[in-house]
Amino acid sequence: MIPVRILGTASVLPGPPVTTAEVCARVGRDAAEVERKTGIRTRHFAPEGTRAADLGAQALRGALEAAGLPATALQRILFVSSMGGDVTTPANGSRVAAALGLSGTCDAMDVTNACMGFLSAFDLAARSVATGLGPVGVVSVELLSRTTRPEDPRPYLVLGDAAAAVVLGAARPGEGVLGAAFGNDGTLPPDVVLENPHQTGQREGMRFLTPARDMTRVALGALTRAASAVLQRAGLTVADVEWVLTHQPNGSMLAAILQALEVPEDKSVTVVDTVGSVGSASLGTGLDWLWRTRPVKPGDRVLMVGVGAGVAHGAVLYRVAG
Repeated sequence: MIPVRILGTASVLPGPPVTTAEVCARVGRDAAEVERKTGIRTRHFAPEGTRAADLGAQALRGALEAAGLPATALQRILFVSSMGGDVTTPANGSRVAAALGLSGTCDAMDVTNACMGFLSAFDLAARSVATGLGPVGVVSVELLSRTTRPEDPRPYLVLGDAAAAVVLGAARPGEGVLGAAFGNDGTLPPDVVLENPHQTGQREGMRFLTPARDMTRVALGALTRAASAVLQRAGLTVADVEWVLTHQPNGSMLAAILQALEVPEDKSVTVVDTVGSVGSASLGTGLDWLWRTRPVKPGDRVLMVGVGAGVAHGAVLYRVAG
């Protein structure tokens, strides 16, 4: 076990909800058909001028408030974004720390691993705490509306903006990460890509390069392998786990994931229907909603499973103190 405790969580949805009917009207698509295929009713587009660092600081303040901690308690900040944040350099995490009023009291860095970024950072944060460096704040900020345009409807119709944060600290007896499993397979054909404009010399947007059916097949295989690996290491089955959170690219894929893992809907939390596909912030938002809206009890186990471009995949099994 990696001894660590979830001290507090938070999530932020910037701007008013934007309905599927609204975005479909901009691209000439049938709203009912798109909603049926994607399971997305609304998403949020951040107002023009919104800074990722400010949104990240807002989410992290919420998690600190839930934890009952001042910002000065943090020893490390991990900033996650699959779309790059506000700047390429310096680290966006430094700007989050500055927005929290921190000056030289903790380190801050960026973590990127596509939609898997939040879970990868959660693992790094847990290991930091277990070796004496904590509390650690993990904050994922996705302003994916900056990477889409109506001319390319496939990403435009599903992607949204969100931020989510968690603060991890010292564990109580019997509490922590029971197992973790991660992997990346860059030999597979690229599925979702955001090119670096400094490399291409062009304005770049998020592009979906493979058919939805192929993306689902690869994602399901990666997710089930990660879940099986972490459960095997913990000596458990999915039936032994009280709560299962997964990455949620769309409603149909979420349903397919839960079916593949043999998880009933009441053991999970659905966020994609109202927030859209929000990249690395998907799992963090689901974790926050689980902590705030469900009866998580002492001794409960939470399986978090993710997948992203790369193809990145992983799972973390966390146990609440008994």
